[in-house]
Amino acid sequence: MTDTLATYLHDHLAGAEHALETLQNIGERHANEPLGQFAAELHGEIDADRNVLRGLAERIGAGSSKVKEMGAWVSEKMSRIKLNDSANGFGTFEALEFLELGIRGKRLLWVVLGEAAANDERLQGLDYGKLVERAETQEVQVEKRRLQIGRTALR
Repeated sequence: MTDTLATYLHDHLAGAEHALETLQNIGERHANEPLGQFAAELHGEIDADRNVLRGLAERIGAGSSKVKEMGAWVSEKMSRIKLNDSANGFGTFEALEFLELGIRGKRLLWVVLGEAAANDERLQGLDYGKLVERAETQEVQVEKRRLQIGRTALR
């Protein structure tokens, strides 16, 4: 189980890295706007979630995968080309959609780890319900902004 669990955690750590880079980019592009403030706040929450995930990876003896995290970093830098905002904000719209999908995946991660914790003491000791709830709140908040921007971006 350790190998598959380590792979699963590393994949989600890489996704968190990509999300953090995306949020930093949104925050920089919208620094003097409410969206920039939202991106900064969400960055802090996702960074905290990533730290929980890193702790789990270390607890199971897998640490973090620098290769996967570096790959996610490079991927985010490349996606900036595609996600560059046009006048209608389409790039930001797609970036928010990516973030929402990632947060949904994170919510599913917390759900399954909570279930697996019943049979794996290395996964015990976390409040998975609270982590799921935080992911649900993040998802709703991102969706609200995605829909706002989508009204203009998809014209």
